[in-house]
Amino acid sequence: MGAGRIGVFLTVTLPLALPGIITGVLLSFARSLGEFGATITFVSNIPGETRTLPLAIYTFTQTPTGDEAALRLSLVAVLLSLAALYVSEVLVRRATKRVMGDDADGRH
Repeated sequence: MGAGRIGVFLTVTLPLALPGIITGVLLSFARSLGEFGATITFVSNIPGETRTLPLAIYTFTQTPTGDEAALRLSLVAVLLSLAALYVSEVLVRRATKRVMGDDADGRH
């Protein structure tokens, strides 16, 4: 209908792809919390330099008095993952509503 490629991309393609893009970004963030093996294998566990949340949990489980700290960090990791999934769902619903109109959630 006369729209250019950039206009079509910005007004049609990108809004339709936005829910998938948002979900991919947030789920990749949540998945990155689990990249334990590669980090500890190739980068090691240097406190203050290469410490990640999974490595900190691992370190605390290897010390005799670190169980409580490991449990606290595990709860933080679970809460971060749940928060990422919640934000993903909210953003996908918002983007879907924007693309499909106000009736996207089934209410009239």
